[in-house]
Amino acid sequence: MPDKIRLLFIGDIIGDPGFNLTKTLLPNYVSKYKLDFIIANAENITDGKGILEKDGKKLLELGIHVLTGGNHTMDKIQAHKYLNETANVLRPMNYPRGAYGHGFGVFKIPNTEVKIAVVNLQGRVFMKGIDCPFRSFDWVYEKVKSETNLIFVDFHAEATAEKIAFGWHVNGRASVVAGTHTHIPTGDARILSEGTGYITDVGMTGPYDSVIGMKKDGSIKRFIYATPQKYEVADADLRFSGIYCEINRETGKCVALKKIFYPEF
Repeated sequence: MPDKIRLLFIGDIIGDPGFNLTKTLLPNYVSKYKLDFIIANAENITDGKGILEKDGKKLLELGIHVLTGGNHTMDKIQAHKYLNETANVLRPMNYPRGAYGHGFGVFKIPNTEVKIAVVNLQGRVFMKGIDCPFRSFDWVYEKVKSETNLIFVDFHAEATAEKIAFGWHVNGRASVVAGTHTHIPTGDARILSEGTGYITDVGMTGPYDSVIGMKKDGSIKRFIYATPQKYEVADADLRFSGIYCEINRETGKCVALKKIFYPEF
C-alpha cells in the first residue's frame, strides 16, 4: 500500500466551457501524477449557477470522485432531490440543520483500504449568515477522526482573512484546506506549521476572457447601473485551475502541495 495519497482538487468548474476543458485535460493529470483521488468544485457547472443532475453525472463520469459546492449549489430547485440522494455531491455543511443535501462524507479511496473525509464549508463574511464554519469543522472533526485522519476541506468564502483564519484554526487537524468562491487563483499555496496544506483560493476552471466566468458586458453594466443583468457564461480564454496534493497515509499530514494553472497567463 502506498505511503502517501495523491489527490487533485479542481477549482470552480464554470459551465460547459469549464466541463469541456476538464474533460480534455483531466486524463493527462491522472497519468502525470498517478492520482488516487479527485475532487472538484461544481457549484457553477450548470449555466454558471448551480448543479443539475445531468451535469453532476457528467463530471462524475470523468472519474471525479467527489463534487463540492458553495453558495450557488442550491440555486436550482430541480437539483434538490439529486443532492439529497447523492452522497458524493456536497453542499456546505454549515447550512441550518434540516437543509437538503450532504455537507461531508467519508469515502474509500479506490484500490486501497484508506478512507478520506471530504468536508464542504461556507464562510459568513459578505455571505449568507449561516452557521459558524469554524465550530462546524470542530464538530465534524470529532465525528470522523476515529475513522480517518485524512480530511480535505473545501472552504467556500469571500474574505481572504476569514479563509486564512480558518486555515490556522484547523492547522494540524485538516490535511488540506482549499479556498474557493472568488474564482481568482491566489499565489499562497503552502503547507502550514502543523502539516495542513493551504491555499486561499484555487481559482476557476473555465473562461478567463470574462468577469469571473461570466460575459463581460453584463457584468460591467451591473456595476455601472447598479441594476440586475443577465448572467451568461463566457467561452473564451479557457484555463484549468487546481491543486495537486500528497498526503501521508499514516499521519494525515500534507507533504506536498502544488498549484496547477494551465495555460499560464
